[in-house]
Amino acid sequence: MSFGQGGPGWGPGGSSTPDWAALADESEDRRRRRKRWLMMGGAALAAVLVGGIVAVAVVNEGGGSGASDKPSESLPTPEDIPSSTPGQPEPTFKDEPPPPPPPGDFIADTKRDTAPLSVDTLFPGEKVTINGRPYTRAKTDASTDCTDAAHSGLGPVLKEHDCTAIYRATFTNDGLAVTIGIAVFADTKTAAAVKKDYEPNLVALPGSGVPDFCRTVTCRTTANSLGRYAFFTIAGRTNGKPSTDADEKAVRAGLDGSDYAYARVLQRGKDQAAQAASGSPTPTPGGQAPPQG
Repeated sequence: MSFGQGGPGWGPGGSSTPDWAALADESEDRRRRRKRWLMMGGAALAAVLVGGIVAVAVVNEGGGSGASDKPSESLPTPEDIPSSTPGQPEPTFKDEPPPPPPPGDFIADTKRDTAPLSVDTLFPGEKVTINGRPYTRAKTDASTDCTDAAHSGLGPVLKEHDCTAIYRATFTNDGLAVTIGIAVFADTKTAAAVKKDYEPNLVALPGSGVPDFCRTVTCRTTANSLGRYAFFTIAGRTNGKPSTDADEKAVRAGLDGSDYAYARVLQRGKDQAAQAASGSPTPTPGGQAPPQG
């Protein structure tokens, strides 16, 4: 048996004539489906092309390699960007006052170091705490003849460098006494030379309940300088016993005294710098003829 081509009714026992109406309807359905698919594909391609153009435009708007690769949905125009946040004050710019001059400038030489100078300005207060340890001020002294406060080793060094005054104060702590001597010179260079050429010793200052100490026994000494000031300490036991290198408390007392002298001279510079920054009148020269005490 052989079969030919025909419509749905074609087959054994069927009509031999094709159903031309059914074939025409089927062909029209295929044509409409093909047209619909072409329209949908064209619309999708157009959307992809438009999206690519927008993305390129946004990336180019950012400028440079740092621009974001995520295009925003919309970008504001310059007219839409507010010049300031509502409710926020406008920034103001005022001239800031200049910082105070360095304290070292005021203790470097006699031209600028003009604040009053005395035992009271250098050693204020009867009770002081130095490096966490309490000390009591017992006696003070000031002299324009620096050799009066120095033994044979230190005296010539002070005189050679034209020491103009020396201020001393003795502090006590738990059976120890330390005398601090702050000597005054013309400038920083001279004070530094005195520190370099230092020879012992400062004369210990007894009085006001402190016995004569460090006269005939070994004691601990220090020497340092800051600005136009050189300062020295001598520390030992008030019971007359010697203080060797092994006497840690005496060594510590001498270093405490040196730290205190350094801090007081530095504070002098800070006070004058602050006064200059505030516009206050410059003090008259002082300290060249200290009172006896």
